[in-house]
Amino acid sequence: MKTLVVGYGSIGARHARLLSELGCRTAVVSQREVDFTVVYHNLAEALKTELPDYVVIANATTQHHETLLMVGQLGFSGIVLVEKPIFNRCLVVQSDAFRKVFVAYNLRFHPVIQRLKYLLIGEEILSVMAYVGQYLPDWRPATDYRASYSASTEQGGGVLRDLSHELDYLAWMLGGWERVSAIGGHFSPLEITSDDVFALMLVTPACPIVTLQLNYLDRSARRFVLINTAKHTFEADLIKGTIKIDGDIESYVIERDDSYRAMHEAILSGDTDTLCSLDEGLGALRLIEAAEMAARHGKWMVR
Repeated sequence: MKTLVVGYGSIGARHARLLSELGCRTAVVSQREVDFTVVYHNLAEALKTELPDYVVIANATTQHHETLLMVGQLGFSGIVLVEKPIFNRCLVVQSDAFRKVFVAYNLRFHPVIQRLKYLLIGEEILSVMAYVGQYLPDWRPATDYRASYSASTEQGGGVLRDLSHELDYLAWMLGGWERVSAIGGHFSPLEITSDDVFALMLVTPACPIVTLQLNYLDRSARRFVLINTAKHTFEADLIKGTIKIDGDIESYVIERDDSYRAMHEAILSGDTDTLCSLDEGLGALRLIEAAEMAARHGKWMVR
């Protein structure tokens, strides 16, 4: 399969490398001079020359919508994967121009999340608590965090968008969301204009109370979810790769590339059940905007 990756920051480079390792002929589009085998500086030229089957949009979040429109207008009608979040705000998109559009919520392919989703089948879920946090200056040690898109509201940064994996996998496991309330904003000394902490409370079709905190502050990275059902307690740690079932621990070995690779393999093989669809990706974005509005006005927002 011929693939084209638009954008060559850290995530674009990861997508390009993994697709090449999976045996795809891979080219990239970047405005910068980058170290990759086949590089174009013009999207139209890249599409015309490469005739790709699969396009990955991995440039800045604020450019996703324009790029997706342009890819369709230039005649591409194959499979598109858009990095998360799909856009920086809710926008109209014509999906019928493409064979399929997916959103890159790769944590769905994390073995702990996969196992947890399986364990919840048939369970009466009573409460869910999820947490994710990592100190922003440690994210990209070779760069100044203040210059990153994460630090800028205008560039689509902030914890609600950066760490929206939690919004996606919770909605995926719990049947979406019905109501949300939230508190959040920029509370730390970090020199950023984006939100650095958000706490959400949700009501979902499968669970009456879900709480979630996301932050840029934890000096020790944490990513976990604790679920109580009528019969069991599940404690999942996505960083350690463990899931505790009523005290009994299961462990999984996972490298950072594994969930991304599994996501691409699913697209390449046509096994799309686990992938985040366009509608689900837009649903995560609607939840982000609802949480922001709930925090701004101090009230519950209904889907």
